[in-house]
Amino acid sequence: MAVTTACASDRGQDPSLAGLAPAAAAEAVAAPTDVKFGTLESPCGAGDAAGGTDQGVTDTEIRIGYGDDSGYTKSPGLNKEMGDAVAAMIDWCNDQGGINGRTIVGTRYDAAMTQANAVTQNACTSEFMLVGHGFAMDQTSEQTRVACNLVSVPGFTVSPDAANGPMTFQGVPFPVDHANGSQWFQMAEMHPELVGEFDIIDSTMPTIISANTKTRSIAEAAGFTLKNCGVTLNYEGESSYVPFAEKFKQCGVKGLWTSRSPVPAEFNFVKALDQVGIDPIILGEATWYANAVPAWNGENGLLDNLHAGMTFQMLENSDSIPAVKQYVDLVTEAGGKTALLGMQATSSFLLWATAAKDCGSDLTRQCMVNELSQVHEWDGGGLHAATDPGANMPAKCGLMVTVKGVEYSQAFPAEAGQFKCDDKYLVATDPSTWGTELGPDRISTKFLNPNVIRPTA
Repeated sequence: MAVTTACASDRGQDPSLAGLAPAAAAEAVAAPTDVKFGTLESPCGAGDAAGGTDQGVTDTEIRIGYGDDSGYTKSPGLNKEMGDAVAAMIDWCNDQGGINGRTIVGTRYDAAMTQANAVTQNACTSEFMLVGHGFAMDQTSEQTRVACNLVSVPGFTVSPDAANGPMTFQGVPFPVDHANGSQWFQMAEMHPELVGEFDIIDSTMPTIISANTKTRSIAEAAGFTLKNCGVTLNYEGESSYVPFAEKFKQCGVKGLWTSRSPVPAEFNFVKALDQVGIDPIILGEATWYANAVPAWNGENGLLDNLHAGMTFQMLENSDSIPAVKQYVDLVTEAGGKTALLGMQATSSFLLWATAAKDCGSDLTRQCMVNELSQVHEWDGGGLHAATDPGANMPAKCGLMVTVKGVEYSQAFPAEAGQFKCDDKYLVATDPSTWGTELGPDRISTKFLNPNVIRPTA
């Protein structure tokens, strides 16, 4: 899960467990033409599109699959916010008349962590596409998806072959060969005195080892000279974190990067840092914008030095960012859970719907690949910094959040709701960190076959 949650966090609300049933067909109705999602003109509405143009498409319906890992017994409700978001967006779209008059019929799949291949096999037989989903074990299903030409607009990807997979377009791309390094550049701008005082917490977990290798190259690109204190923590936990904290103290660190999420083991490590008398800045991904952090920090304030980099707007900015408010309102009214991964799923649904509208009556997987490959500036109506889904490139922007007691706030740039952008934030990563072989088109070659759908002129 270290790689999964590098995309976003669980920060949000969970008012109920309602609204989990597969979306039902809704009667197409006329809708105002000025409906928007944030700054994005709605791709939904009545129309006269017709024809059984592809699997899952009829005169009146478009069938899509979506879902999450909410049935995972070791973490019930895992990524539930993603399925909740797509379910709410399907209803929102159908209330306007669907896509060019075709009703969207959604099938909600629960991969429960270990069943990603099984649900993908099912989707292969009935769905037009997969949309806004997030399956943590997508490495087990990627071969199946590619073999049946199931075009995908996921909310997130995890495995290298899925992240750079053929026929895959994400609202918020997370490719293996390029990374958004804004948090390191922004940390250098906020604290230039610390560029020689940071280190990275290593782990025994293979995915974190790989992630940290990539992070080191990003930190160096941002001008950091890491101290390389040689501290590696057991992913399953340590009987005592004090010796490791003491080693960092002796090494003289004033800042630490973690690729883990805010879990009890990490909190115990932060306690150990306090016990040995140091209070370094803790820097991490958006995973640290999570409900668990203020709940724990409110008791002791030991994470008041936390900084987390994000390319999404904070949920706290809903009053000033229309797209965030609209997302929160739609999902909450449907009884779902709101969180950053839910906004990722929402962005990908809107990206899919926009391409589907443009295809009109020619709604085929080929047309969708053509249209999606031409989208080179996308922000989900204002949910996040602009990305390039067509080229599978992440944002060149970011913001930094921090926590004080139980409250999150934006730490950089100074104006809440604003991102800072810079071309240098987009960092090319070392091929040794990719985890897969890419072709000249930057697509993973592992499962390619002659029938893969590629963009055509």
